[in-house]
Amino acid sequence: MFVGDFLHALDPKKRLTIPAVWRAQVGDPKGLFVLPDFHERCLNVLPAAEMERKLEKIRRHSMSDRKAMEFTRTLGAASDLVSWDTQGRVRIKDKLLAFAGITDQVKMIGAMNRFQLWNPENLVDSGEIDQARLEEIGQYVDF
Repeated sequence: MFVGDFLHALDPKKRLTIPAVWRAQVGDPKGLFVLPDFHERCLNVLPAAEMERKLEKIRRHSMSDRKAMEFTRTLGAASDLVSWDTQGRVRIKDKLLAFAGITDQVKMIGAMNRFQLWNPENLVDSGEIDQARLEEIGQYVDF
């Protein structure tokens, strides 16, 4: 599980260091899939094993299913597969960084089975725990 949050900076080569505690959560294989979010200007980062679970849902659709094929083509073209170097750094494609508005600072937020990358200026977060909101959204997912 990816929990907590971190504030990191891209280095001059636009590499981002993945926290060691999160690298340890990835498991095998050691790849990370970087996908644009469907609702927000941020990036979702999924371990390869989690992405494989998501792909199982797609595989249930026939190749003659036009919408499913459009989804896989669109998401595939907009996504990236990265692995970290010996120092835990990854290089995310420029078009994905531009999508999320990430130029220098990156807010990394744990989202349980994945983590998200945000431009800190685009993230509306007071830093406070909103218990009423937590209750509302917890009920939505029957947590």
